[in-house]
Amino acid sequence: MSPKFSARTVRRTAAAVVTAALLVPLAACGSDDDSDGKKEGGSGKDVKLTVLAASSLTDVFATAEKTYEKEHPGTDITVSAAGSQELAAQVKQGSPADVLVTADTKTMDGLKGETNKPDIIAKNRLVIATREGNPEKVSSLKDLSDSKLKVVLADDTVPVGRYSKQVLDAQKVSVKPVSKEANVRSVLSKVELGEADAGIVYKTDAATATDKVDAVDIPDAQNAVASYPAATLKGSKNGDAAAAFVKWLSTPEAQKILRDAGFQKP
Repeated sequence: MSPKFSARTVRRTAAAVVTAALLVPLAACGSDDDSDGKKEGGSGKDVKLTVLAASSLTDVFATAEKTYEKEHPGTDITVSAAGSQELAAQVKQGSPADVLVTADTKTMDGLKGETNKPDIIAKNRLVIATREGNPEKVSSLKDLSDSKLKVVLADDTVPVGRYSKQVLDAQKVSVKPVSKEANVRSVLSKVELGEADAGIVYKTDAATATDKVDAVDIPDAQNAVASYPAATLKGSKNGDAAAAFVKWLSTPEAQKILRDAGFQKP
């Protein structure tokens, strides 16, 4: 004979079945939430980072970008290069970005309310860039005072422009540039194109165009040292991933990339 069940027993059994059925999708949803909640840069979640970098970092950061993305699958880096003063203006205007790297500490210090604590990742020095073969026989800073020489400099609001003014003033060299440019790459371009006989640029920039310009060294005693601070932006929506990239810039691997490009140790 089939066992008899009371109405109460039947109701309890049905309730248990319904509860068990409901728990299955809830558990599955919980698993999805855990996956979506992984930290930025974590496995299974793509992160897009925008890095604002000084113009003189254009080439070396192209290499750093590829290396970092290869080592950190899921992280997509976009480097936006411009004069440090232009980058500072973008940050102040609230342009979406995650990391800022300038060619001087002065610009970075002026953004303390917008950035987290910066780390110096590299240093640089100035050289005189001349047209290929140095046809005007430029050999020193004093030669730039020759009125027959077409000299181009960066504007005083640009880090390399301030450094240039600093070294010229220290040597009491008066220069009347044919133009003042918005960033160091524009100075280099003027010399490359033959629109200027000489210009003051970073050593690393001249090294990117050895087939088009010659570099005349400036003695250390007359030179200026440019420091490159890197910091995450407080407005970044990818704080963890941005911090990881800034930290990576000080690792032996990243430092080798910078050294190979001619940058000096921090």
